Amino acid sequence: MEAEIKLSYRNNREAEAVAKAVSPDNVKVPHGLSIETTRSGSIVFTKVICDTKLQTLIATIDDLLCCVSIAEKTFSAAKKFE
Repeated sequence: MEAEIKLSYRNNREAEAVAKAVSPDNVKVPHGLSIETTRSGSIVFTKVICDTKLQTLIATIDDLLCCVSIAEKTFSAAKKFE
């Protein structure tokens, strides 16, 4: 099973912040699971490949989107101090 997620941001800086926030997920994952996040300009791409259960794929995507949400909230809060 595969999932591809594409997230668009207003600028490269925001996209880079999100990509860096979720990039640790690219390093250590359970057997049968692969996560790769890349950035091109203001777009962040994540590809998840899961050779195990559908529940694992869904949980992985949920975790990823939670991390993305936290990163987005962080730079939104930081903008208030600029």
